[in-house]
Amino acid sequence: MNVLPEPEDRTNPDATACLACIFPKPPTGPVETCDTSGILSTAVNLAASIQVTEALKFLTGQPELMRRSLLSFDLWTSDRSEISTAKSDPNCPVCGHREFTHLAGEGRPHITLCGRNSVQIHEHNRPIDLVAMHARLAAHGAVRSNDLLLRFERPPHTLTLFADGRAIIQGTTDATIARSLYARYIGS
Repeated sequence: MNVLPEPEDRTNPDATACLACIFPKPPTGPVETCDTSGILSTAVNLAASIQVTEALKFLTGQPELMRRSLLSFDLWTSDRSEISTAKSDPNCPVCGHREFTHLAGEGRPHITLCGRNSVQIHEHNRPIDLVAMHARLAAHGAVRSNDLLLRFERPPHTLTLFADGRAIIQGTTDATIARSLYARYIGS
């Protein structure tokens, strides 16, 4: 699905619906994930091919040729569906009222990263001084960092810390353990 945003002045004739226009509320109840259902590597190739083609249309200044639908394709059963995204919902909280709660990290649970033996911790708006953190963690394990992130290895876990406070804890899929490691080494 392409999302061509509507600027605040509402001057983009090529603007499309956003994901919140189509799905105002996130799914609830038992939802299949790649952990429970698996994923065909060929599905990744199909999605990547479509996405690259759409990006080329955008980069060559031809947004009018871009898809205006959410495409779903089950390669195993050959089931295909499309939902139109041609027009945004003026009452949509995201593109209509410009309330970006998900970008602010509000209401987001810790996420187990599918197939990665990792948990992502969302701590937006908690700036981290990566230079000071590097010095602090060096006594506890191997640390590498740059201006964007810090990577701390203390086997069997690795913490990748971003300057805004987000972290990816590798070596576990348990959010409680990941949160404990974050609190222990980064702070609570």
